[in-house]
Amino acid sequence: MSQQEFKAYRQNVHEPLLLALPEARYMRRFVVSYPVPAAGFGEPSYDAVVEVWFDSLQDLNALFFSENFQTKVDPDHANFLDLAQGGILISEEQVVMEGPPA
Repeated sequence: MSQQEFKAYRQNVHEPLLLALPEARYMRRFVVSYPVPAAGFGEPSYDAVVEVWFDSLQDLNALFFSENFQTKVDPDHANFLDLAQGGILISEEQVVMEGPPA
């Protein structure tokens, strides 16, 4: 599918599936970043980067291991993602710098 079709599917089909779950309340922040052309950086090798923020690993597990997510949202990933190409990274943020330098 084209980048526009991917973005439309993600926004109009997949995200509403996720946000309709009662367990979606465990997400503190949900961000989808789409690549933009930038001179000197070549073509991106991805269609989007998704960040989901939680207050704890327990909240993360409450969403991703819920029956609702497993039966309604997770199966939809195959409709628009190349599951062999993507990956999941669970991390803890370390802010190195915030705001303009002094």
